[in-house]
Amino acid sequence: MKQAAFAIPGELTTLTGGYIYERRLLEGLRDLGHDVDHIALGDTFPAPTEKHMTHAITELTALPSDRALILDGLVYGSINTAGLAQVRAPIIAMIHHPLALETGLDSQTKAHLFKTERDNLALAAHVLVPSPHTAKILIGDYDVPESKITIAQPGTLRPTMPHTPTQPPLILSVGIQHPRKGHDILLKALAILTHLDWHATIVGSPYDPDHAQALENLRCDLALSDRVTLAGRLPQPDLDQLYAQATLFALATRYEGYGIVFDEALARGLPIVTCATGAVPETVPADAGLLVPPDDATALAGALDTMLTDHTKRSAAAQAAQRAGAALPTWANTARTASNVLNSL
Repeated sequence: MKQAAFAIPGELTTLTGGYIYERRLLEGLRDLGHDVDHIALGDTFPAPTEKHMTHAITELTALPSDRALILDGLVYGSINTAGLAQVRAPIIAMIHHPLALETGLDSQTKAHLFKTERDNLALAAHVLVPSPHTAKILIGDYDVPESKITIAQPGTLRPTMPHTPTQPPLILSVGIQHPRKGHDILLKALAILTHLDWHATIVGSPYDPDHAQALENLRCDLALSDRVTLAGRLPQPDLDQLYAQATLFALATRYEGYGIVFDEALARGLPIVTCATGAVPETVPADAGLLVPPDDATALAGALDTMLTDHTKRSAAAQAAQRAGAALPTWANTARTASNVLNSL
């Protein structure tokens, strides 16, 4: 079994799809017998401080040539190219989605991240991605040969709690409080539907205090304080309870390189209302939900209205979601895919 090191910025237990993926992958590779070191890098990537940049380059260049390096995409797309070129270990880039596609970037930052990630990808021995969508972008826009890319679809844990929907119907949304997740659009859509009976809970850690406050202000301005809960980060058992109680899942995302939360909703047989953007159309089966354009609160409200009031359509979508969820890979499948890549280097 090939030895490896997995370099990840910040706290490994951070509750985002990317961190969940990488934590499960690290554990899965170890379970398969790989000797994998975890290298904790600074938490300021992809906009690293000088201290964190220097520390990252020092840690990575110290690796021996016989221990492969799996490098998280937040670092891979933003680390200094000249420093990365000094790494002796064969490098596997773990790219969830290109950094230049993040929401809210100014043109200068976008251009810098695009060039840095493209140049750094030329140094990779191989690239792991979670979806065909991300693979196509790297091939078409970042000049990565198709032969160097492997799709390692995220795994999914099967639910352990019975589905017991509450009344009024619970609309569940899960995603970090970041502009890309579109919680502002969801709030605006829900404000159109106050004539219907529902409650909504948005689960996700704040990305930064300013955006979290903006969402709280919007919730108050739209008079949704009694009907929408901004729950922040929750322990997994509490989140599992919400999934079990939910009638449908909604996320007004502006972009996803994959979207693990959609798989979690499918595994629980929840109809999904979300946006046709990024990898979402290939992640959410057409018969398991309704997809609308991003940044369109009116269209999102219409889709939510349909799922809340058309019981026949909602039941059919729930059955389709359950079928799709039952066919999803496990985290062991994901680890075996990455293991094959490691052993081939």
